[in-house]
Amino acid sequence: MTRVLVVDDDPAIVRALVINLRARKYEVDSAEDGAGALRAAAARHPDVVVLDLGLPDTDGVDVIRRLREWSRVPILVLSARHASGEKVQALDAGADDYVTKPFGMDELLARLRAAVRRAEPADGGDVVVETGTFTVDLAAKKVHRDGRDVRLTPTEWHLLEALVRAGGRLVGQRQLLREVWGPSYGTETNYLRVYMAQLRRKLEADPSRPRHLITEPGMGYRFEK
Repeated sequence: MTRVLVVDDDPAIVRALVINLRARKYEVDSAEDGAGALRAAAARHPDVVVLDLGLPDTDGVDVIRRLREWSRVPILVLSARHASGEKVQALDAGADDYVTKPFGMDELLARLRAAVRRAEPADGGDVVVETGTFTVDLAAKKVHRDGRDVRLTPTEWHLLEALVRAGGRLVGQRQLLREVWGPSYGTETNYLRVYMAQLRRKLEADPSRPRHLITEPGMGYRFEK
């Protein structure tokens, strides 16, 4: 199921969005201010964020910039600001689309679906990645080994996904920590050691001599087929 984070300080709008999204089988989290939005994004890893710009504690553009420091999640701005300059500012900060209030629910949902589609891998070769030991299905968010699903925790999955999407490139420790655990995590390298060990036990034929989840000492990690 697609997870949506709704960020707005208007309870009526949040309630309407939650009802409509859940009726269409979305999972929905909500926050009423920028600080709550950043905490929820780091903890819940939404597939798309619907964000109001007029938040009580900070400007929504600042929230977009903070999210873009560590996340590629699609951001759909929902705002009463109609000026073209403010729209450009939000889009330049990293928003993917902009809907002005008042809005039609059908249009908003269509734009949300489009944002999610654009964030998905472009072709089938990128959706399913096969190694000699296991298969990663990025679209379904599943891992298969020996004909069976491998049960991963949400954190294990997000760590694996970040490495697989890098396509063999080295991913630095700080980048992984911020992308998987959130922007306030940048030095807790012990987290990476623990979770990489767990992934290797579940996925590698010989966890002590990994072939696919590779450590580059002092730098980061990479995924190799």
